[in-house]
Amino acid sequence: MQKVYDNADAALEGLLFDGMFIAAGGFGLCGIPELLIDAIVKAGTKDLTIASNNCGVDGFGLGKLLDTKQIKKMLSSYVGENAEFMRQYLSGELELEFNPQGTLAERMRAGGAGIPGFYTKTGVGTVVAEGKELKEFDGETYVLERGIVADISIVKAWKADDTGNLVFRKTARNFNPPAAMCGKVCIAEVEEIVPRGSLDPDHIHLPGIFVHRLIQGEHEKRIEQRTVRKREEQSGAAAGEEV
Repeated sequence: MQKVYDNADAALEGLLFDGMFIAAGGFGLCGIPELLIDAIVKAGTKDLTIASNNCGVDGFGLGKLLDTKQIKKMLSSYVGENAEFMRQYLSGELELEFNPQGTLAERMRAGGAGIPGFYTKTGVGTVVAEGKELKEFDGETYVLERGIVADISIVKAWKADDTGNLVFRKTARNFNPPAAMCGKVCIAEVEEIVPRGSLDPDHIHLPGIFVHRLIQGEHEKRIEQRTVRKREEQSGAAAGEEV
């Protein structure tokens, strides 16, 4: 079975349709499937429901799909620094289902593991639990959350082999593995495809059985926030002298 495709357009061919449900990996601007997002923007697929921790930033990542108004609904845990996300939500142009961050990750993982739902205490007594089934266990109240199964999942990894085994780098590992698991078809973009057998099995974060299509490409690596602090004056330095 061929898994490696020439580019994002080819990898998404035959999979996109209006009104579809997409699970997208990434955390902030780390580990986002930017090449696949650009291809969806280019395809013009609309009325999308997307499950993702956040929605990129203005003009980058999933934020591009907000700019083109291709997203109908977001399932997210964080609006972040995306002003267009906030504007569309407050104006009623965009539906938003808030999920606690851990709940969203577990909903993806559960869907990928064939678990239709699970109970959690997170969100009980808040708007998160409104309209959902509540159940008592050992004197404590829990809310039922449904597993997520998406039409496709799009993820970004650091390395892969041609069978789709994936290795993620640092923070990019947070949401990409569960997002990959919950898609009926998973498309992964990576920085490098290495020869089969060259990945240490103990270093593989997601087995290739979850990955159906694969591309390699160049990625823009942005920094979401930067904190700058003046260095403290060293002992004995002249008053007012920056060191």
